[in-house]
Amino acid sequence: MTDFGEIYTEYFSDVYKYVLTLCRNEAIAEEVTQETFFKALRNIDHFNGSCKLYGWLCQIAKNTYFSLSKKRKRMALDINADFPDITSDLEKDYFDKDAARRLHVLLHNLNEPYKEVFTLRVFGELPFSQIGELFGKTASWARLIFYRAKKQLREAMK
Repeated sequence: MTDFGEIYTEYFSDVYKYVLTLCRNEAIAEEVTQETFFKALRNIDHFNGSCKLYGWLCQIAKNTYFSLSKKRKRMALDINADFPDITSDLEKDYFDKDAARRLHVLLHNLNEPYKEVFTLRVFGELPFSQIGELFGKTASWARLIFYRAKKQLREAMK
């Protein structure tokens, strides 16, 4: 393995740009990128070369970003501009009692796996990676099913 300083110099800019596309906030992108390289330095011995180094760094960056996002949401900071809530429209409707009853009925009538994926994501607050694991699928599959469930519920609520 080459010197970690060389890795940092070669990949820092690319990893930063990747994180910036995720969060669209320069300060957060810089923080996540620094944390990514810190984690990579600590775990460089675990890198086995089965994937490209850039891919490994981006995976660390993505996980770091989502962990930070969760942490900030738990701390109840007002960061909606940095981390938009994809379910905010449905949550607003949920607090309206009539809409809540309608939403509950519609959710109950959703076909599987849409109902379970939506429930796990919104009410169980599970990340897509864990939802995918529960079904023996990928995180991308869970995102797609959640998106489709959300779309069906929105259309039915109109």
